Amino acid sequence: MAHYAKVNQGKVVNVIVADQDFIDNFVDTSPGKWIQTSFNTLGGKHYLPDLDENNEKVLSGDQSKALRYNFAGVGGYYDKVADAFYAPQPIDTPSWVLDTDTYTWKPPVNMPTDTSKIWRWNESTTSWDEVTY
Repeated sequence: MAHYAKVNQGKVVNVIVADQDFIDNFVDTSPGKWIQTSFNTLGGKHYLPDLDENNEKVLSGDQSKALRYNFAGVGGYYDKVADAFYAPQPIDTPSWVLDTDTYTWKPPVNMPTDTSKIWRWNESTTSWDEVTY
């Protein structure tokens, strides 16, 4: 079984789980095309299905399984030229840009690397604010 996204004019309108044989023989009269997507692919990298002991994603040893940059989601987009699925731009971060190396949305300023603090994006100043309690 695999995941397939129905894409119509660059927009993902449906995602299903099916066998390739079903997709090959399915009579679908609605506009668009079914394109395989990988549930375990994010930012162009393929991850194992289970988290590690720290509850973090683990890269797969077989990166040939990385398929179309990201898992397709209904309401998302498909770039035919790049062969990439990506999410819509988050509504609360219009300053963020689509990183075409990963097809994920990135802030115009990198988050500070001080992991002893918690950071929150401030769209009005297009900068990171330290969260204080």
